[in-house]
Amino acid sequence: MSIVFVPKRQRGRAKINQQTVQWLLDENDQLIRCIAEYMQKGRATECVQYQQILHRNIVYLATIADASPDMMLTSSNSNNPEGEAASTTAVEKRSG
Repeated sequence: MSIVFVPKRQRGRAKINQQTVQWLLDENDQLIRCIAEYMQKGRATECVQYQQILHRNIVYLATIADASPDMMLTSSNSNNPEGEAASTTAVEKRSG
């Protein structure tokens, strides 16, 4: 079952981290493959439940991204020290 199906009393208390986001992305990949397989077999009605879960996951991920754009930028910069150095070099070249 998807972690997006959280009881109302626990909503807003989930700790969002890279592992949770990656888990949802992996689940979405599986859902897309399953939907495609059912569609190829002509079983479109079975796809609906998987499409609903996929939609919910995507909306959840979008909500996380919208709620914390600064956090996403900070974590991507901290994971890539070369990117930070490259941007500093570009600023130095413009000012020099």
